[in-house]
This record gives sequence, C-alpha cells and structure tokens, in this order.
Amino acid sequence: MFYQLYELNHAMMAPFRASADAMNLAWKNPLNPWSHTAVGRSFSAGFEVFERMTRRYAKPQFGLPTTTVNGESVAVQEEVVWRKPFCDLIHFKRALPAGADKGPRILIVAPMSGHYATLLRGTVEALIQSADVYITDWIDARMVPVTDGDFDLDDYIDYVIEILHHLGPDTHIVAVCQPSVPVLAAVAVMEAESDFCAPSSMTLMGGPIDTRINPTAVNQLAQQKPLEWFRDNVIMQVPWPQPGVMRSVYPGFLQLSGFMSMNLDRHMVAHKDFYMHLVKNDGEPAEKHRDFYDEYLAVMDLTAEFYLQTVDTVFIKHSLPKGEMMHRSKRVDTTAIKNVALLTVEGENDDISGVGQTQAAQTICSNIPDDMRLHYVQPDVGHYGVFNGSRFRREIAPRIIQFAQTHGKKAKQTPVKRVIKGGKAG
Repeated sequence: MFYQLYELNHAMMAPFRASADAMNLAWKNPLNPWSHTAVGRSFSAGFEVFERMTRRYAKPQFGLPTTTVNGESVAVQEEVVWRKPFCDLIHFKRALPAGADKGPRILIVAPMSGHYATLLRGTVEALIQSADVYITDWIDARMVPVTDGDFDLDDYIDYVIEILHHLGPDTHIVAVCQPSVPVLAAVAVMEAESDFCAPSSMTLMGGPIDTRINPTAVNQLAQQKPLEWFRDNVIMQVPWPQPGVMRSVYPGFLQLSGFMSMNLDRHMVAHKDFYMHLVKNDGEPAEKHRDFYDEYLAVMDLTAEFYLQTVDTVFIKHSLPKGEMMHRSKRVDTTAIKNVALLTVEGENDDISGVGQTQAAQTICSNIPDDMRLHYVQPDVGHYGVFNGSRFRREIAPRIIQFAQTHGKKAKQTPVKRVIKGGKAG
C-alpha cells in the first residue's frame, strides 16, 4: 500500500511541479526585466529547486559519443549485443583506425543496488580509451512484466556466466561493489567445471565479500534485523499502471531514502548551495549539481527475491567467506579458482564496504598463484572514488588495464613484466 501512496503523491504533485517549471521559465526569460535582478533570480531558483526535488528522475544516458585513443579522437557507438528480461549487455564500439589494437576485452558488471548502470559512466569513460568495454545494463524491475518470471541471486550468477559465454575466452571481468559476490561465485562455478570461457582476470572493486571485517553502518543494519523484518517492511508490490504491476520489489525510492539519510546534512547543504549559485548566476557549480543529482536521484526497483537472497547470503549469513554459499543446490567453492588472475581494489575512506571486505577475496581464493594476484588500496577516496573521479582515472584505471594486459592469454604466451608504483599495494 505504501508504494501506491508514493505513486499517488507523485501524481498529485504533478500540477504543482508543472506550475513551478512554468514559473521558473517565466522568471528567467531574458525578455523579463526581473530576470536580470537578484529578486528575479531568487524566484527562479526557488521554483527550480522545488521542481527538481519533486520530480521522478528518468534513467540517464551514458552520453559518450567519442573517446581518445592514442591521442586521437574516435567515435563511440552504444550497441546492445545480448538481451534478457532483466539485463541488456551494452558494447561501447569504437571506430578504431584500421589495424589498431582494441586492447583487452573488459566486461564491467554494474551494481544492481538501486542505481542504473550509468552511475559507472566515469568508469567506462576511463577504460574505453585503452580497452574494448562491455557493461551490464540492469533493467528496472517495475518495468518487467510478471509473466517474465522471477530473478534472484542464482539468476544473477547465471546471467554473468551466460554473458561470459557470449563474449568468449580471454575476457576480463570487473565487478563494482555489489556484484563482487555473484561475480566471484560465477567464476568459481566456471572454474569448478573447467569452463573454457572463464575470464582471464577478475577485478573486484569496493565489494562486500566479507562484511564481518570493518562493518559499516549498512552492514550493521543488516545484522540488527532478521530477514523477516526486511520481507515485512521493505518489500512492496509494483502498482498500476507500471508494466511490472503486481511484481514484488524492493523499491528504488526506499533505497534512495536510506542513502540520503546517511548523509542528510551534506545533501541539505548541497541544495542550499545550489540555490545560492542560481541566485548569484554562478552557472558552472549549478550545472555540476544538476549533473550529479540527475544521476544520483535516478533509481530503479529490485526484485524481492534478489534483494532478500542477497541480504541473507551476503550480509546476514556471510555465506561466501564461510564456504557455505550455494548456487543451484551446489556449493560455491572459491578454492576451485586457479587460472583466473585476481585484482582487488578498495578505497581508504570507504563507508559502504569497509577496508578489508574486498581484500577477503584474496584469502578465500587460496589456490590462485601469487604472481596472479594483487591488492590495491587507493588513499584518500571513499566508496564513490573507487570507481569514479580524478583519482580513479589517474591511479586505478591504469592498474586495471595493466593487470588485464599482463594476464591476458596473449601476455601469458609472451610474459609482460608487471610494474606498479605508488599507493598501497601488496
């Protein structure tokens, strides 16, 4: 019923939101003499803030029409190369000059944790300069009809395996945050079956492999509540007229509320500063605010079965690091991974996945040779900085590319000396 009330409130606000948008346009119209005064800009700013705070944000676009390869600008085309009800696989196809090296083939597995895959725009933008990049574009569960069936953690793992089969051998997989657990499980399943399409390398970034290590506020919440509490309090049915009507989901707006409440003061200050920038006609900071919140406030629903199974497996039972995780009634054995190189990356100030949680993969994957594993902690970044921002571009992305180049099949035939400088590596 709560989801229905949320939808009703959104519908009831539509006339006021439309009026605010119209008034904003009127007050900032250059033909309006008041638009050139502080009073006019104050009215315009107030209407824009109201409209932005009450709208539903649509799924953003990646918006990467070009990239730079070897100092030359080349066109980039997005193409869907694999499709299932709950996921599209997007390829960022670059118009490379004839004979140019595509670089390593990298599959980025985006989080299914409330935000769209476009949250990793910066990740893609940095990697496509040196690699052939694909990304999982997860579908909003409220847009998937119930006739398309359920989607749980086992299905997620199956999707990852199917995508790796579609891409073929010598693919390098990168999991950002939430997918670290299912990606590690998928690779373990493939290695246990001697699957020829198992990736050449696996990079896990800021992922909750073992949340018993340096637990954060998010981890503690999951520990304090039984699974029944989550089922009774955060699982709702998609209301009409959405395509997924009657599907049980964990709504994206609840996830967003949780994220916002963790840093409420920061968000309130950001909106106050946004208002003041508009009044002062300071365009660049205001545009940065719009860009960030257009992405941050765009959220998607998760299927109830996937959400509850993830909470139970990852955050309550810690099944993977204990060696108790199951996939299709078979135990996931991480010690079966012997031929896939492992890179783990953490942020020194990560408040979502604490330092050491991702590194735990290095311990439970005990049969990977020492010369095929690397752990890196990026100083002075939080969770977002692990996969985005200037430090990611300068420090982390080059390491991912170098690790993939070092451990690709071609490199194994002609060994490449690995050199890592700076930061905390081990």
